[in-house]
Amino acid sequence: NYKAIEFYGETIKNMSIASRMTISNQSMEAGAKAAIIPPDEKTFEYLKERVKGEIKPVYADEDASYEDVMEFDVTDLEPQVACPHTVDNVKPVSEVSGISINQAVLGSCTNGRLEDIEVAARILEGNRIADGVRMIVVPASREIYLKAIEKGYIQTLLKAGATIINPGCGPCLGAHQGILASGERAITSTNRNFRGRMGSPDAEVYLASPATVAASALRGEITNPLEVV
Repeated sequence: NYKAIEFYGETIKNMSIASRMTISNQSMEAGAKAAIIPPDEKTFEYLKERVKGEIKPVYADEDASYEDVMEFDVTDLEPQVACPHTVDNVKPVSEVSGISINQAVLGSCTNGRLEDIEVAARILEGNRIADGVRMIVVPASREIYLKAIEKGYIQTLLKAGATIINPGCGPCLGAHQGILASGERAITSTNRNFRGRMGSPDAEVYLASPATVAASALRGEITNPLEVV
C-alpha cells in the first residue's frame, strides 16, 4: 500500500545494525514505501566509522499520529521460512523440516554481513555439508569478505565444503554462480523467492535465516538451527 513502516520495541533495540538492515530490506515485500528504525547508540557507533562530519538523527514527533499501530509478541517465535513461490508464504520451520535441498545459499544484500557469515561458520565448524548439497556463500561486500578471512570464517566454511564467490548478487537474481536447474530446491538467506528468480521456473526457493541455511546445508534438508547448536 506504499506506506512507511516504523519499528520500535525491545526486540528491535536488541538487534544488530545488520539485522535491522535485513528487516528494512524485507519491508518492501510488505508493500512499504520505506522502513524506519529510530537511531540509537548502536546506530551512532556504526556511522562514526563510516561518516565524516556531524551526524544529525531524525526522530518522529512525540505527538506523531500513526494510521495504524500493530504489536507483536515474539517471545516464543520459532525460526520462520518463506516457502515457494512468494515471500509472504511463511511457515514455522517445524512445519517444513525434513524437506530435502540441493543447494544452500548464504549471503547477498540481505544476509551477507559479517555476523551472518560468523553464524554459519560456528554451525559448520568441524563438520561437512551433506553429500549432494552445494553451499554457496556470497559476502555482501569486499570489506566483509576481508574481515571474514581475517577472522577465519572463510577457512571454516571452505573446510566444510562451501564455495565462496565474489561479493554481489550472484545466484539471488539468477545471474550466475548457482543458478538452479529444473526440479532443484534451494534454501537461501537472500530476499526473494519468486518463480524463476534463481533459475528454472520449475525450481523451488525457500527463504530463511543464515542459521537455518547453515543447519540445512549440514543435514541436507530444511532444519531448525536450534537442533544443531
